[in-house]
Amino acid sequence: MGNDKLSWIQDELDNLKSAGLYNTIRTIESPMDAWVKIDGRSLLNFCANNYLGLANHPRIREATKKAIDTFGVGPGAVRTIAGTMSLHIALEQRLAEFKRAEACISFQSGFAANLGTIPAIVGRGDVIFSDELNHASIIDGCRLSRAKVVRYKHNDVDDLVSQIEATAEFGRRVIISDGVFSMDGDIAPLDKLVEVAERYDIMTMVDDAHGEGVLGHGGRGIVDHFGLHGRVDVEIGTLSKAFGVMGGLVAGKAVIVEWLRQRGRPFLFSSAMTVPDTAACLEAVNILQESTELIDRLWANAAIFRAGMQDMGFDTGFSQTPIVPVMLGEAPLAQQFSRHLFEQGVFAMAIGFPTVPRGKARIRVMNSAAHSEEDIKLALKTFYEVGQELGVI
Repeated sequence: MGNDKLSWIQDELDNLKSAGLYNTIRTIESPMDAWVKIDGRSLLNFCANNYLGLANHPRIREATKKAIDTFGVGPGAVRTIAGTMSLHIALEQRLAEFKRAEACISFQSGFAANLGTIPAIVGRGDVIFSDELNHASIIDGCRLSRAKVVRYKHNDVDDLVSQIEATAEFGRRVIISDGVFSMDGDIAPLDKLVEVAERYDIMTMVDDAHGEGVLGHGGRGIVDHFGLHGRVDVEIGTLSKAFGVMGGLVAGKAVIVEWLRQRGRPFLFSSAMTVPDTAACLEAVNILQESTELIDRLWANAAIFRAGMQDMGFDTGFSQTPIVPVMLGEAPLAQQFSRHLFEQGVFAMAIGFPTVPRGKARIRVMNSAAHSEEDIKLALKTFYEVGQELGVI
């Protein structure tokens, strides 16, 4: 390390680069949409979680402008100190109605919602049963709670039952799972998880970040998808994906939401969502409640893309949703594939360790309702050409 106490950081950065794990972040010079501008070039965008194309929707832009003229921009402080804006109350009421839940509370992000909720419902002496592929925000929320964490095999209900029966000492217990797993696009067997929870009298919590606007009637999410209203205790969500904006939510039993208003640390110690974000999310809910057109288009686009990739011989994993992983194996190959796509006008980033396990690097394709059928066909053509060039297919 020598005399430079920070030299180890540069060494680690160099190691990341040599292993093909260094993240190069592109700079977007346009609105987030089906096509984006990078380095002065127009590229077909398959990186964003903008499932329904709402990030640049004209109605949402207009609603945001009107809200700024009425309420300004910032909330001023945390809601428990500066008071809460009527916009926040309106959003939470509309989200509870949309999710068909008893109540809802908003947070600054989906990540913050997990960090605030898990330590509020369990602590020392309690037990969390967590799917081994749960999102980083769930993992960090579990660590903050100081509860015992018991991991069960991915989407394996039998292993979950075995882990529950092998755990003798506990206070409170909760089963936590992603709804849609963001890297593989598969869906948690939430109906079976709830059956297990009810059998053993355990709380249930699902992170529906990639299910809202995607699963269920009109995009109401995984709880609606399985018809489990009233049987899931805590439903975490994000407003930065299908809703196209920023923010987080917790929907579920009214008593839990009330408890989070008293003990959810990001709610108590960080300012609320901004006025434009809140107004934009409200309008996004309005759009989703009016029609299923965007959700239908999203699924149609995903079906065309997945079928086309499989016909060409690509491995698309086990996805059940518009997330389509293009499995490539090693991180350097995935990064090379991504660079070649970029050179040919398609923006689709490589995903490697630690986001996914070593040896399971991929291009994660995020389909959107904003894409036209011509966009999908162009993407398939480009993937084919790069796949041939690199000997992947």
